[in-house]
Amino acid sequence: MKRAATYFVMGTGISFFLNYYLLGSQGWELDLYYGVSFGLAWSVAYFLDDERFKLAHKFLLSFTAMILLMVSGSIIFNLEKAIPSVIKFSTVFVAYYLIASFRTSKSLRK
Repeated sequence: MKRAATYFVMGTGISFFLNYYLLGSQGWELDLYYGVSFGLAWSVAYFLDDERFKLAHKFLLSFTAMILLMVSGSIIFNLEKAIPSVIKFSTVFVAYYLIASFRTSKSLRK
């Protein structure tokens, strides 16, 4: 759990600074929101990369995280600006498991 929290903080920070300073800022609030989306995806993927979670639980928990991102983004900004956060979340989440699939253990934790 500590490592997942570390991935959340590091992913959020790195994504925020890349968006804010290098890729053209859309406002620090939106850049921070997209950074949280990136960090959350990386930490949830790492947290769920465990044998004790069945595939159905992984789908349910990742879908719940996407719904939370969508709802919070819709409340804070609007739906049009919240949708890219779900796309970023999904991309990072799938990329994590794609990279893990090339390993013989099928996990990045081992």
